[in-house]
Amino acid sequence: MARHKEFDRDTALQAAIGVFSEHGYEGTSTDDLLTAMKISRQSMYDTFGDKRSLYLEALKRYNADSVGKIVADLRREGRPIEALEGALVAFASRPAAEARRCCLGVSAICEFGRTDAEIAALTDSAGHALHLAIEGLLGEARGAGELAADIDIADAVPFLGAALAGMKVSARNGAPPETLRNIARMAIRSLR
Repeated sequence: MARHKEFDRDTALQAAIGVFSEHGYEGTSTDDLLTAMKISRQSMYDTFGDKRSLYLEALKRYNADSVGKIVADLRREGRPIEALEGALVAFASRPAAEARRCCLGVSAICEFGRTDAEIAALTDSAGHALHLAIEGLLGEARGAGELAADIDIADAVPFLGAALAGMKVSARNGAPPETLRNIARMAIRSLR
């Protein structure tokens, strides 16, 4: 007869995301994970598999949640460029404790680059979803006459992705929200 799990799987996974975000994959020990997740070693292995499997699941969940929030912010009502600016400013205006947490997606890219195919596939998938959302919004902006005529959407999308990644790193380094909002507004000004 199978034992009933005495912990909430989602809560444990969120705790693992926090540890991996803070310390990276290599810097996180299994004991760090067990302490944060408040589960036993056997429960971790039974539920999530080994540390690598847990990391892959944590990264997948983090990317889905993170990109989903940004895409939802991009879809708020208003003119396209205003929606894009609003999403970037909302990201920049997060509470300090949240802003200083490391982005697990950026951390994975910095730690692994392209050396791990499974991790690269997860980061590529998240990047692609964000790319499509931004590209669609910029297309709408072009149709509404809000985008400068000399802006190439194919160039603007990775620029905005890089600006967002830079904001994440700057926030982790302690940049205040006003600095991040100014970066967001400058990125938007470059499109008009």
